[in-house]
Amino acid sequence: MINYAKRGFANEEILLDWNEIAQEHGYVHVGTCRISPDHRYLAYTIDITGEERFLLQVKDLQTRTTIPTLRVEGVYVVDANNPKDSLRKVHDRVSGVQFFLEHHRGFFYILTNLHVGDEKESLDGSYYLARCCVEDVQSANWENSSNTQTSDYRMILAIQFYITTFRMHKVIAPTKGTNIQDMDVFYDHLVLYLNKDDSPMICSIKMPIQPNDKKKMEIDALDPWFFPMPSNSCSVNPGSNHDFMNSVYRVVLSSPVMPDLVVDYDMSTRTFSIVHQEDVLGISSKAQKNEAHEWINVSSSYFCERKEVVSHDGTIVPLTILYSHKAHKMGQSAGIIHGYGSYGEILEKSWSAERLSLLDRGWVVAFADVRGGAGSDPSWHKNGSGLHKLNSINDFISCGNYLINEGYVHKDQLGAIGHSAGGLLVAAAINMHPDLFRAAILKVPFLDICNTLLDPSLPLTVLDYEEFGNPQIKSHFDSIMKYSPYDNINKGICYPAMLLTASFHDSRVGVWEAAKYVSRIREQTCSTCSGSVILKTNMSGGHFGEGGRTGQCEELAYEYAFLM
Repeated sequence: MINYAKRGFANEEILLDWNEIAQEHGYVHVGTCRISPDHRYLAYTIDITGEERFLLQVKDLQTRTTIPTLRVEGVYVVDANNPKDSLRKVHDRVSGVQFFLEHHRGFFYILTNLHVGDEKESLDGSYYLARCCVEDVQSANWENSSNTQTSDYRMILAIQFYITTFRMHKVIAPTKGTNIQDMDVFYDHLVLYLNKDDSPMICSIKMPIQPNDKKKMEIDALDPWFFPMPSNSCSVNPGSNHDFMNSVYRVVLSSPVMPDLVVDYDMSTRTFSIVHQEDVLGISSKAQKNEAHEWINVSSSYFCERKEVVSHDGTIVPLTILYSHKAHKMGQSAGIIHGYGSYGEILEKSWSAERLSLLDRGWVVAFADVRGGAGSDPSWHKNGSGLHKLNSINDFISCGNYLINEGYVHKDQLGAIGHSAGGLLVAAAINMHPDLFRAAILKVPFLDICNTLLDPSLPLTVLDYEEFGNPQIKSHFDSIMKYSPYDNINKGICYPAMLLTASFHDSRVGVWEAAKYVSRIREQTCSTCSGSVILKTNMSGGHFGEGGRTGQCEELAYEYAFLM
């Protein structure tokens, strides 16, 4: 960080030295950093174990020391008008429960999946928006909200239709099939990120909200403004929106056929303006008009379509398919399918100019939103994790077969790519159907899952019990052993050509996982396969590969060369 002088720049001043912290603890991951208004203190969160459990610390920038009494573990709040008052804990940590708090005019708006009150129906992990007075944010009031008379706990927005009463305040529900993903609060507006039928949406609602105590309210009753967006938008991310008093909200939109687009939405006038869109040279594009505004996409040259694939158990799995109008040849083209399917995370499908290199050669690029990843509601993640992990693998196999059976990809020209837990997905699918794929790229893959989860000293192991199960429990062990890539390699069977990458400084997936897997592949499969398996180890990078634009381009060029 740099001090700004009145004229020009002053000398650089290091406010927080990550290397110094790493020397003390051996591992460091700094999360959020904030400077106090008087520039005296630096507040930051830090993980020193690799378990992604962050501590809040405050550093005095004048004395260059960390204030020991302010070291806090957990989500706490403090009154900014009385910063010397003690911190108040919002709620004790609960396994599988998350809280996201925003303060607004004496209330906390809380986005959470916490099961509260005496209702017998479960929210099934779905997120809802609640409201409580600042004075009633303590844990005890939450836990007894339906029995005590002191707490003004109000359910504001819920995912499903529940007419459960909390302190005589009924649930306000959006329309069926809509899921709340995130929120942002400003002085005059509440911004909600929604998912409706697997499509992203954003709306703003005027603040403050006045709940109706007598009857159920729906989100449509709050006069929401749904932000106009391109019809083919797949990726919606917030821009820089730090001004609490501002009524203009910035969003970055993107899709496989639309370069990144920065849009400002004026929530007061309910109008929008395009700030910037990434230029794409050398290809034809067309403008999509909306309210006298234009956003550019390249759908005249590249086609992006969404298909519904029937999986092994009848579940419909979304599959996004991208190809060139000019270069693609039905039944003859090569293709690559991406998958992840873990932690409820969204499979990235935003714009990538580098991807055009494959498309212009006639390749098909597909994205399989298998169970275990993000979906229309949290059950999509639940049904592809833990004891249900095989569902995500079968979903991926079904999507691969669909690309071949429908003629998008030649039957001997399908490749697969998986990163981290996505590597587990791809490798497990290869074990189950090695003849389906011609090539695969496994980037820092999680492959030796059983042995890793049996070692609680490794980073993320304990946290991964919720995602994959605890192999020390017999039923979990049996489930894991059905799909563990390292433990299910077929002897004597021909495997596809594979490129595996590992990083020596990877704190999430051990560098040895890919090495062990490659060694066993070469030992147990046919002699031809062993020569087509490449292990590429980065001795300086971490879990997310090379830093910097040049390093990322070189890494991607190597992968494309391997595929071709």
